[in-house]
Amino acid sequence: MKIFYAVQATGNGHISRAKEIFPILSQYGEVDIFLSGNNYSLKTDLPIAYRSKGMSLHYNKNNGSVDLMKTIFAVNLKKIWQEAVQLPVEKYDLIINDFECITSLSCKLKHIPSIHFGHQASFISRNVPRPEKKNIVGEYVLKNYAQGTRQLGLHFEEYDTNILNPIIKNEILQAEPADKGHITVYLGHVNDETIERQLSKVRDFRFEVFSGKVTQPLSRGNIQFFPTNPALFNMSMLNCSGIITGSGFETPAEALYLGKRLMVNPMKGQYEQLCNAEALKKFNVQILNDWDNTFLNSFNEWMNNNNQSLLKIKHSTEDIIENLMKMHLDLKFKRPKVLNRDVVSNHQQFQLLEQTSHQSTPTSSPVYKSAKQAQ
Repeated sequence: MKIFYAVQATGNGHISRAKEIFPILSQYGEVDIFLSGNNYSLKTDLPIAYRSKGMSLHYNKNNGSVDLMKTIFAVNLKKIWQEAVQLPVEKYDLIINDFECITSLSCKLKHIPSIHFGHQASFISRNVPRPEKKNIVGEYVLKNYAQGTRQLGLHFEEYDTNILNPIIKNEILQAEPADKGHITVYLGHVNDETIERQLSKVRDFRFEVFSGKVTQPLSRGNIQFFPTNPALFNMSMLNCSGIITGSGFETPAEALYLGKRLMVNPMKGQYEQLCNAEALKKFNVQILNDWDNTFLNSFNEWMNNNNQSLLKIKHSTEDIIENLMKMHLDLKFKRPKVLNRDVVSNHQQFQLLEQTSHQSTPTSSPVYKSAKQAQ
């Protein structure tokens, strides 16, 4: 079986999940990965068959909000349409889409069934927690940015029949956590100066801050900065007293699983993170809305909170992929349709980029090449 796995590359969570499930998917067939987006810091040795700049969120590092104008102006709709037309999804027996818009559009144009898989897929259900004040645009994006014929969502709790628990990395599942007294901090949407200004006020605690701006460890007062490195971050998290991070999905899930104190800072203008924060309230997680003079009070309140709940894992990663494969069996694949005489859908006129499983993600190659261009 040939499997097409589209991975969104805004942030690091989707890539982290892909690295975890790729070996299991490979047991079912030959897997080609499409990495779409350019706003991530996690290096990957996954075998990338296709690549695109796609659509990525950009952040205002001064206040931790989504930079809407920068995000909009970075979008090239004509190119996205062209890539969707050319993307050879018709070659594959199974299309798995982890919140990637080009693959979604390509499957629609060519009438190819797909499975929307991952955290964002869970928001199809009305049972998933939302803020008291819903955001119409945010709801539309979550439900329409990437779509599939079927959905298999992941969330902190199983809010509906098509939603399973998070995928926790094996190294976290097998680890023995400890408490060495420091606080681990990872906030890719907030600049280091803002973080340092507030953390320096909490002099009785040590902080290990992971930043995309530093290349070597450095210390300033009670704060030690580290470059973003998965191994270093996991070690810090396993041995910390608490974690301060955004209200994304993967890191909060791992913190809850490990029983670590968790404080989340939702990114302003990022509706999904506001929804996640709402879900985390049910675990008695501390929510930090602003990096301002209220931080010290919020921190002290967090340290006095001993009622945080643990995350329960009912399904292993293998179980989750098995559920995905059962869903695949229910899909009826249709023969792809050509949009017009100028659109070539014959996959023989496309070739994969020559990548090996030991190569890093390419940075300048196009997503795919026609046979003539490759010669």
